[in-house]
Amino acid sequence: MTTEPGDTSTCFIGGSWSVGRDEAIETVNPATGDVAWSARAASSDQVAEAVATARQHQQEWENAGAAKRAAVIEQFAQLVERDRVRLAELIAAETGKPLWESATEVNTVIGKAQLSVDAYHERTPDSVKVGPGELTHRALGVVAVLGPYNFPAHLPNGQILPALMAGNAVVYKPSEMTPRVAVAHVQLLAEAGVPSGVINLVVGAAETGRALVDGPVDAVAFTGSVRTGRALHAALADRPDVVLALEMGGNNPLVVDDWDDLDAAVNVITRSAFISAGQRCTCTRRLFVPAGPEGDRLIDKLVQLTLRLRIGAPGDQPEPFAGPVITAKAANVLRQRVDELVGNGAALLTEPGEAPPGTGFVRPTIVDVTGLDVVDDEIFGPLLQVSRYDNFDQAVTMAADTDYGLAAGLISTNRERFEEFRRTVKAGVINWNTPTTGASGRLPFGGVGASGNHRPAGWSAADFCAYPVATMAAETVTEATADIRGLE
Repeated sequence: MTTEPGDTSTCFIGGSWSVGRDEAIETVNPATGDVAWSARAASSDQVAEAVATARQHQQEWENAGAAKRAAVIEQFAQLVERDRVRLAELIAAETGKPLWESATEVNTVIGKAQLSVDAYHERTPDSVKVGPGELTHRALGVVAVLGPYNFPAHLPNGQILPALMAGNAVVYKPSEMTPRVAVAHVQLLAEAGVPSGVINLVVGAAETGRALVDGPVDAVAFTGSVRTGRALHAALADRPDVVLALEMGGNNPLVVDDWDDLDAAVNVITRSAFISAGQRCTCTRRLFVPAGPEGDRLIDKLVQLTLRLRIGAPGDQPEPFAGPVITAKAANVLRQRVDELVGNGAALLTEPGEAPPGTGFVRPTIVDVTGLDVVDDEIFGPLLQVSRYDNFDQAVTMAADTDYGLAAGLISTNRERFEEFRRTVKAGVINWNTPTTGASGRLPFGGVGASGNHRPAGWSAADFCAYPVATMAAETVTEATADIRGLE
């Protein structure tokens, strides 16, 4: 074991790096199709050791106090700033994102430090007097964080930092498709002063995640697919003592009512649907456009702009708008879904195109599915399904017709219609004349229905990292005495 990660390190347990002892895993650069990294996954014994180590060191970290924990988190932000170029390059290499977008993700990692400290003090304060009582908060204990690949630094960071700030110890299992970002992330946390055993890393695929969730953890924070989220929910069904925070994406609608500027409306739609190669949980999947000439103009403009979007590798010049999706398999699944939609009668407005073998490149694709019975699921990639509508009530009804509830948006110059839209559509993020992909770090983030359980991220991440303790107290027993009625 070593205090510095080696090229094949997949475990960080108790302040030391080590190689895994389970099956081999590898990552593939989605922009080239080349194997980028290969190592062995953490074994179930190593996962158990990580959880036990976290349990052993958690109380001391909690007892260190909020000021000490905040100082460590602030130091982490400074180290990320120092290493921002290296971290952005790692993100780009593993996800295929353009360097400009990877750099933006690093910015969110830095910003989350102060947000986590502020949210902790606002939502889970150490002590608040409430009349004759007192409200305090305690850390949950050991928090398991299961991270996604689409934002391999930002999204897990948004759960790791709040958990640490509240005094928890963390065992982090990143996506097996983005392990090197996770190694760098944890290395910086340790360098910032997170004590040995308080932050632990276990890299692996589904079996590693299963071993972690089956272990004696106190909370599980997950970002990913509905299928995996439901499996986690089932796995923890007889463990009500484990807090489960789920963020599971959505089949997000964007309704176009009217606009004051056609180009601006198309800009909002494009950024809603195709940013990050359509791999944001909040990306628009369903677009509702009015029937008639005005709607035709908007769609024509949207198609023209979509065809101009440059798709390429992270270091390409001129810089691309977006890179590939995470794997060649994911790109092929998207192409298959397009073929299915067209086979069922959809009109293809832009095509996904072909890609070099083994790569995840797929062009932003628009299909008109007006009048078709389309399956209500999340297609995670740059695929936008357009439906035409006759009146606003019909559009809102169609937008609300989903089991998901993460994000929704309306483009309209009419505030009253937006208020109607917000009252009718169930979603955790509802935006007006801004992309569905826009979110504030000082607001809660999460969804309802199949999108999750309301509180997994954003400002409200603090809520699942600590539990409230209500205290009624008196300095002496005498102060608490009262007449006992009904005595013989």
